[in-house]
Amino acid sequence: MSKDHKQQDAHDEKMVTVAIHTYEKAHILKSILESEGIPAVIHGIKMIQPVVPGNVRVRINESDLPRALQIIEKVDFTSKMEDELIETRKEVLIPVDFSDYSLTACEFGFRLANDLDCKVKLLHAFFTPFYPASVPFGDSFTLQATDKDIYKDVKAKTEKEMAILVSKIENEISAGSLPNVSYKTALVEGLPEEEIISYSKKMKPTAIVMGTRGRNAKDLDLIGSVTAEVMEGCRTPIFAIPVGTTLKGLSEMKRIVFMTNFQEREFKAFDIMMKFLKPYPLKIYLAHIAKKEDVWNEIKLSGIQKRFAELYPQLQTEYKLIDQNEGLEESLEKFVNENSIDLISLSSSRRNIFARMFNPGIARRMLFHSDTPLLVIKGM
Repeated sequence: MSKDHKQQDAHDEKMVTVAIHTYEKAHILKSILESEGIPAVIHGIKMIQPVVPGNVRVRINESDLPRALQIIEKVDFTSKMEDELIETRKEVLIPVDFSDYSLTACEFGFRLANDLDCKVKLLHAFFTPFYPASVPFGDSFTLQATDKDIYKDVKAKTEKEMAILVSKIENEISAGSLPNVSYKTALVEGLPEEEIISYSKKMKPTAIVMGTRGRNAKDLDLIGSVTAEVMEGCRTPIFAIPVGTTLKGLSEMKRIVFMTNFQEREFKAFDIMMKFLKPYPLKIYLAHIAKKEDVWNEIKLSGIQKRFAELYPQLQTEYKLIDQNEGLEESLEKFVNENSIDLISLSSSRRNIFARMFNPGIARRMLFHSDTPLLVIKGM
């Protein structure tokens, strides 16, 4: 192949969107990629007035994607020094989008905060209207000065929706349906998953409570779920509460299943879970899902049960080997229903982005196949 043909192929190579960020962070990521020898371009807003925020796409050549994703995995836009200095605060973070999912999260989150003697922070992250989903990845457009009025309108509408939610919460508190815990609201502009993760890293709340669709979600939602992305991106324990579940406070939960893959990090996760549940009388099933019977799985489960019995002598535990004969989600859901499980708890580790895209972990998968509350604790 001639040199001219090679140059033409390079010029014609397909470009892919590797990240979506605010204008400032997109430029930071572009600089990081280029410092590693990966050409990157920014598509989105050509801002006449850069002070107005927006969301833009960082694009690269498709052939650079594997190496770029490895680099992006290590990028942290938050201050590490700040993250180390701030201790966990007595706060339950409830991200809201003013849907039924938000109300579900608030109903559980306020009870959780009351049980843990915490305050509540209601956080809403909103998109600007400057980069609608209908605009193709490769297109760009100009933000006119008059669009500042649109931004103000969107912000005002968001403030109004937050006020409506607060009114509903106040009514439920007055009626005694929700405990009277101290709470504050916050509105931020940006990608919801990015802003929630950033807040979690900076402020270190005790827990995050998010509403989910449960078993009625479509498979397409598996990739786009904000809750799933937050689970992958932060270490704060996350309670995922499906719409339609019979809501219960921690004090009412009697039967918990803790999923194990026999990893050392799970002992730390179990300890964190018990800090939420320890005051209450309950039974915990230690469960492992396997495709076929393996005597070593049962031996390992028995060993884990004995170790937890020593650490928590007051706790009633039982180990169960769940036969994955109908598929992972179906087998676990059957076990949950047969044993009247109130909460599924598990440890989730940070995995390579390719694994997350093509082989979703059990935590992410259960978001869309269960009407049972889920507690996900990040592996350390």
